[in-house]
Amino acid sequence: MMNVETRIKLDQFIPRDYQLPIIDAVEKKKFKRVLAILPRRAGKDIVAFNLCVRAALKEVQTIYYIFPTFSQGRRILWDNLTSDGFRVLDYCPQDIADRNEQLMRLKFVNGSVLQVIGSNDYDTALVGSNAKFMVFSEYSLQDPRAYQFARPILTANNGVALFLSTPRGKNNCLWDLYQIAKNSPDWFCYLRTVEETNHIPLNEIQKEIELGELSEGMAKQEYWCSFDEGQDGYFYLSIIDKMRLEGKIGDVPWEPGFKVHTAWDLGINDPTCIVFFQVIGAVVHVIDYYQASNRSIDHFVNYVFAKGYTYSRHFPPHDIMVREQGSGITRREMYKQLGLNFSEIYKHDLLDGIEFVKQKLPIIRIDERKCKDLIKALSNYRQEWDSTRKQYKMIPLHDEWSHGADAFRYMCVALKKASFAGTTPEELDKRYREAMYGGKQTTGFFREDI
Repeated sequence: MMNVETRIKLDQFIPRDYQLPIIDAVEKKKFKRVLAILPRRAGKDIVAFNLCVRAALKEVQTIYYIFPTFSQGRRILWDNLTSDGFRVLDYCPQDIADRNEQLMRLKFVNGSVLQVIGSNDYDTALVGSNAKFMVFSEYSLQDPRAYQFARPILTANNGVALFLSTPRGKNNCLWDLYQIAKNSPDWFCYLRTVEETNHIPLNEIQKEIELGELSEGMAKQEYWCSFDEGQDGYFYLSIIDKMRLEGKIGDVPWEPGFKVHTAWDLGINDPTCIVFFQVIGAVVHVIDYYQASNRSIDHFVNYVFAKGYTYSRHFPPHDIMVREQGSGITRREMYKQLGLNFSEIYKHDLLDGIEFVKQKLPIIRIDERKCKDLIKALSNYRQEWDSTRKQYKMIPLHDEWSHGADAFRYMCVALKKASFAGTTPEELDKRYREAMYGGKQTTGFFREDI
C-alpha cells in the first residue's frame, strides 16, 4: 500500500549540498540523535522543517518543533519568509495539513501532528505527549531541561531528536551537548563553517565588519562556528574561560571551620539571587548559589537557614533601604523581622563595581556544580548593543543573566567587610575605604547600624 508521501509530491524544497548529510543522517543512516551546528542563514530550520513534513507523511506520529520560546518559534519559523520571499510553511502543501495559527500546529491528512512550542514551557507543553520526532532549534539558548524531560519519551518511542544551533560560547547547553555528540558513536555530529557551506560570499561578511555592523569576534562565532569567539561586549567571559583552564572553577567544598557570608540581589518580578561564599586567607571560595522568582521573603530566609551553614554576614544590594509601597517598611526591616540581619554595603558606581569584579576574579574559586547558574550568569553578562551607532554601550544589558552578576558584584564590593568580620564598625569602615578608595573620604554611600 502506498503511503501518503508517495502520492503527494514534495518538490518545493531542493537541499543544498552541505544540507544533504543532515537529511541522510536522519532518513538513511537512521541516527536517533543528530546535532547540526551551522553558520547563520545556512537554512537550518528549512532543512529541519522539511524533514518533519516528510516524517509526518511517512508515518502517523506527533512531532514537536522546539524553540527557546514560543514567540521565537513564531518569528523564526511560523511567520518567517526565506530570502526568496517564500514562506517557510509553504514547503508544506496547503492541501495536506490543517493549520492552527494560534497554537502553531499542523494537522496532516493522515493524522500526524506537528506543533511549535517553547522550551521555557516544556513542563506543560510536553506533559502527556508521545512524540517520535523532536527538533530543538537555537539550542544554545534553550532550557536544557526540555531535552532532559523529552529524552525518556523519545527513547520509549525509538524517536529522533535533531538539534540545530550556532555557537554562543562555551557556557551553555550547546557546548555541553557538543562534547557528548562528537565523542559518541550513537550521535551524528555535524559542524560546518561558512568557508565549507559557501552560502554567503566572504566579502559580504567583510563588508559588515568594515561598516561596524559586525565585530570580527562575532563573525568568527556566527559564520565560522567558533565556540572560542564572540566575546566582544562580554564583561567577564574571557576571565571565566581562563579560570577554567587554571582549575579555579571546579570542586570547591564548604569548609566548616570558616563562616559563610551571603551576597544578594533582591528581585520582585525579577529573580532574587543569593551567592554563598567563604573568605579563607587571601582566597574567596564561592561554595553555593540560589536564585528563584515570585517567592516570598520568608521563602528565601528559610532557604538560607536550612542550608546548615554557620553564617557571619549577609550583604544586600544598595537599594535595600527602599520602602515598600503600602506598608512603608523597608525590605531590610522585613528580612530582619524574619531573623535575617543584613549588613551594610556602600553605594558604588556600576562600572567601577564591574572593574572591581574583574580585579577580584583571579583570587576567587567557584564550585562548578552548585554554582552552575551563577557561572552562566557571569559568562553571559554583557554590554548593551547600540544598533544606531554600531557599537556597545557602556551600560550592561538588563536580561536574565544580569541579576546573578549583580549579586556577585555586591559580593566583590563587600569582600573587605567579609574579610574583617568581627572588627569594630569604625575600624571596618576605615579599612573598607582604604581598600576601595585609597583612604580618601567618599560620599554616595549609606550607613545603618547593624
